[in-house]
Order: sequence, then structure tokens, then C-alpha cells
Amino acid sequence: MRTPRRAALLVSVIALLAAFASPATAEPVVPSGFQPASTSWTGPDRGYVLGYRPCAGTWCPVLLGTTDAGRHWRRLGAPPMALPDNHNHVALRVFGDRVAYVEDGVHVLTTRDGGVSWQPVTPAGAREPYYLSKIAETGGRVFALLTSYGDGRGSTRLYSGAAGSPALVPVPGFSATGGLTYGDLAVGGGLQIALGADYGTEQYWTSRDGVRFAPADPPCPEGQVASLSAVRDGQVVALCSSSPGSPQPGSTERQLRHAPQLGARFSGTDAAPFAGINQGFAASSPKSATVAAVAGGVGFLHTTADGGHTWTTAELSDRGFALTDLDFPGRGVGVVVDGQPDASGGSAVYRTTDGGRTWRELPFG
Repeated sequence: MRTPRRAALLVSVIALLAAFASPATAEPVVPSGFQPASTSWTGPDRGYVLGYRPCAGTWCPVLLGTTDAGRHWRRLGAPPMALPDNHNHVALRVFGDRVAYVEDGVHVLTTRDGGVSWQPVTPAGAREPYYLSKIAETGGRVFALLTSYGDGRGSTRLYSGAAGSPALVPVPGFSATGGLTYGDLAVGGGLQIALGADYGTEQYWTSRDGVRFAPADPPCPEGQVASLSAVRDGQVVALCSSSPGSPQPGSTERQLRHAPQLGARFSGTDAAPFAGINQGFAASSPKSATVAAVAGGVGFLHTTADGGHTWTTAELSDRGFALTDLDFPGRGVGVVVDGQPDASGGSAVYRTTDGGRTWRELPFG
């Protein structure tokens, strides 16, 4: 009699588990009200989206992953990162299958187990107020730019640490000080770092392994700021911009510059469209590049397919709050996030498969 009883008990347990996992009662992978905040892709088809859903009068984080370009999604362990009420961008950066970082400019979290657990990351010696603007990884190390403010002067410094480490430390010799400081970094085909202050002369370094660095001629003429992109087919593309609001409010003078290889001299005077204040820059090939910009409640995606000689512009007018996370992970595929979860127009992820000529909203659900 024991075997039938055990069998009956096993059948009851299986039925109970099946009832809890059934579509009628299980929470959907993409919850109701989901709004994307940031996206990070490790390949043209493999990507991750950190978003938020309304819950109990606030916003709760949700992390999704896809391996088929967004046709199907799976739920991952979300970082305990609150949605800032000051509209700071919550940025997700995924490196490989297990290591990821998320930051809102002030708070930084990392995971080394694919989102099962998250730990806080502390920039050593950083004094508030500061803003961490970018994190990237190469050769098993992460690099970040941190800008601090105070008493009318600030500094932008390069920090580094082992991928997934709970600590970031400043890299000696990589800093800029002044009334207004800034910088950018890019990985892919090598590491590039640009630092500058007060729209004066920038400093620029390159590295092929993230360990040994070499100074090089800055990508941009004096008085302009460099936005960097990954090396594409051995060549380097940079965007050089004037101060925001020039030649008129809501605009920025821009030109595209090229170098034949990492560390070589940049050249070129091809002007990009003026419309909008810079939000992002990325190149999908030596000839194809996109500038993300926002002005007057409109998001602009300015794209060239011929190295900057001619440009087309896609306007995203539904939200117009911010364009973030512009990136081209490969094969002409690109992504960008439009808006923010708690903005009046909400947010969306746009995707291109033709190097930025056309963009379509990525569906969730």
C-alpha cells in the first residue's frame, strides 16, 4: 500500500506545481506597465533591457534578456536600483554572460553571476557631489569616467578595476581639471580615452590591451569636444562638437573626423547636421555613423552612410525627453533608448538593422 500512496502524493504535488506555473496564474515575463530605462547588447541578437514597472506607488526594476533580437524575452535577476526622481539616466552595461554593471551617476552596482546577486561598487576616494558618466570593459577590466564638482572647479578622472570587482580606483595620470571638465571613452578594437576642460585642448590616449597606454594627437581641433566610437574595420571615427547652443539655442556644431588606425592622426571636415544637443554618438562602420540629439521635445538621429558627406535625419517626436545608450553591436544593428520610464511620454527602445538609416520600436510582450 505504500507505493500507491507515494505515487498519489507525487501526482498531487506535480498537479499543485503545474497550477502555480500555468499561464493563467504565472506573472508574465514582461509585466504590465513596463517601461525601458536602459539597454545593453553583447551582439546583434543578444541583448538586455533594464526597465521599471509601477508597483505600490513607486517603480520596481525589471531586467529582461533576449537571444533572438527581441522576438522572445526572459526575466533575469534585476538590480535593486531605484528609479531616481531627478531624471538621472539609469545605465545598464553587460559584459559577457555573467558580468554587468548598473549605475545612476551616483550609485553603482555590479553582478558576477548573471544577476543572481548584486553588490555595491565604491569609487575609491571620490568625494560627492560627483557624476559617473560611462563604464566600459576590455581585457577583463572595467574603465569608468567620474566627474566631481566643488568650489567653482571640477575634475574628470579615469577609474578602473577588475570586471565585477566591488571597487574602482583612479588611474594615475588620467585626469582633467577646470571650471567645466568632461571626457569620453570607447572600447572595441582597443581602448580610447579623451579628457578635456573648458573647451581647451583635450588629452587623448589609446591602448590595445587596457594595460599599456600611449598618448596621441586629440581627435578634435582646439575648442571642440570629442565623442568616441569603437574601432571599425581597423579605422577610428570620432565626432567633434562645439559647446551646446551654438550656432543657436537647441543646436550644436559638429564634424566627423577619421583616423586610419588606432593612435593615428585624425582628419576631416565633414559637417554633421546642427539640430539638437548631443546625447550620444556611435559608428557602425568606418563610413556609417549616427549622432543622437534632442531639442524642443524632439529626438534626432542623424546618420551618415558615406563617411559624413551626406546625412539623413530620423525624428522621434513622441517623447523628446532624452536619447540614451546609442550603440551598434554588429552587422549594422543598432539600438537607442528614447525617453525615460517616469516621463509623461514614457520610454521605448528603437532598433535599426541597416546601420541607422531606418529605426523601429522594439516590442515587449
